[in-house]
Amino acid sequence: MTREGKDATETPDELGTLRARIDAVDDALLTLLSERAALAQAVGRAKQGGSIYRPEREAQIIRRLRAANPGPLPGDSIERLIREVMSACRALEEATRVAYLGPAGTFTQQAVRKHFGQAVDALAETDIDACFQAVETGRAEYAVVPVENSTEGAIGRTLDLVVASPLKICGEVMLPIHQTLMRKDARLEGIKRVYGHAQSLAQCQQWLARHLPHAEQISVVSNSEGARRAAAEPDAATLGAEAAAELYGLAVVERRVEDEASNTTRFLVLGQQDAAPSGHDKTSLVMSAKNQPGAIVRLLQPLADAGISMSKLESRPARSGTWEYVFFVVCAGHRQDAALAAALAEIDARAAFLKVLGSYPAATAS
Repeated sequence: MTREGKDATETPDELGTLRARIDAVDDALLTLLSERAALAQAVGRAKQGGSIYRPEREAQIIRRLRAANPGPLPGDSIERLIREVMSACRALEEATRVAYLGPAGTFTQQAVRKHFGQAVDALAETDIDACFQAVETGRAEYAVVPVENSTEGAIGRTLDLVVASPLKICGEVMLPIHQTLMRKDARLEGIKRVYGHAQSLAQCQQWLARHLPHAEQISVVSNSEGARRAAAEPDAATLGAEAAAELYGLAVVERRVEDEASNTTRFLVLGQQDAAPSGHDKTSLVMSAKNQPGAIVRLLQPLADAGISMSKLESRPARSGTWEYVFFVVCAGHRQDAALAAALAEIDARAAFLKVLGSYPAATAS
């Protein structure tokens, strides 16, 4: 018998029994949540002023629960739920202040909520520089900034700032980016202008060429700024996160207009301290080679010799001189792991410059 058929033949008594069982489970959940919150408070007192947010500990909890999940809820749902529980428990001790590339309604704000949960003080900043400054000056404990997009590549300003800043990378967020086309009404007809951040416009070029070939594409400082303008202009639309529609009183014209279905942006979580080993970590570093033949190959050889895989190698002009470059590397492991620590020591001996930007838990792919 199908589920629909069974539901149709359930008697009021059967429904009442099922609902009573749900109520009992809800009561048990409430008791367990209260117990967990009390334990979290006890841990906070035992730490005697230590950091409330422990990225490695939260990553371990999430991985364990995802692995033990019997269903039917998918792993992503379990992760979202437990992150909100941890967020609420953190807030019992002290509000966590997180600076992000604003304004409200941006993808970066979504990344903050995905990683830290709802129970944080999210501080919208005007640009990436201000996010770094907020943490460096103590106005926020952490910052969340975009570092690369799977379609459009690296965010140069973020890379420049992590080299110069004393802040450490203590986490990462992988956020699937689904671009939404929005305007005052839900019609595609009559759109003469499309606003969007340069990255958003670039991620939707093919869709815009097919569906709005004559509309002017106007780059703005943020998708939220595009939403603000589209809200005031009946013949304009904007790209961005769907959350902006409610904030700015817009209607959704079309969802998922990005050209690549796997379009994802990677965000960095920055703070004053490194994360401790979690058991499944990444380490980011930046280096420059001495001006010698084969110097770049020699720089990377210690990682290969130690069997340490790299997930990223990116070059960028150095600020120290014309035609000089630094190389950004993301590799597997934590800087405290014996094999990686030995490889880093060898790289340091060979490099003109080396800075470990941070070791942090690898984000869950979702």
